[in-house]
Amino acid sequence: MPLASLTASLTSLIGDHGLYAVFGLMLIDAVLPAASELVMLYAGVVASGALAGQHVVLFGRQIDSHFWGFIAMSSAGLLGQVVGSVIGWGIGLYGGRPLVERHGRWLHLGPENLDRAERWFERWGDWAVFLGRMTPVVRSFVSIPAGLARMPLGRFALFSTLGCIPWCFGLAGAGWALGSSYERFHHDFRYVEILVVAGILVLGVWYLRRRRASKMGRRASDPAR
Repeated sequence: MPLASLTASLTSLIGDHGLYAVFGLMLIDAVLPAASELVMLYAGVVASGALAGQHVVLFGRQIDSHFWGFIAMSSAGLLGQVVGSVIGWGIGLYGGRPLVERHGRWLHLGPENLDRAERWFERWGDWAVFLGRMTPVVRSFVSIPAGLARMPLGRFALFSTLGCIPWCFGLAGAGWALGSSYERFHHDFRYVEILVVAGILVLGVWYLRRRRASKMGRRASDPAR
């Protein structure tokens, strides 16, 4: 199952590379959705010491304190988010709308989503970044529009960091609390994964049928076609 494979890949990556994997994955998630919820949750589990053979290692040295392991994992996620956010901001600022319109599909920023994001920034300003960073899925589509809106880098980095702190430390804290129960949680969670995949398939079929009906409607209303 694709989602189960993704989950296994992410947890294996974090288990093998620890802080560096958390940093890299959260950097990507600042611009493209990369399952930051699972990344930080599992990072907290590793930091708690609940998984045999998995420890938090920094520059080749194992962090024996579970508390400082939690701080290190959470900080790695936060740093990755901030760096990724600035990269996304730069893409929006220096690439401009033409670049985003040409390659927006790769960034999951189609014209409609881009227009919506720009209106959101015009209305909420700094709060769009702060609140967006704490909102699932939306949080990955904040950086580029902020650059397009020419939000000053200092304000953007500040509000992005403030929004990412509760997200990274909160999810890692939930993983810490889950601790040794993670394996049972992960086993039970596979049934949720099945429902998620089924839901995605249903939505995909619905979207394709709606798009086909829309095209047929436009052709019927345009006799020149």
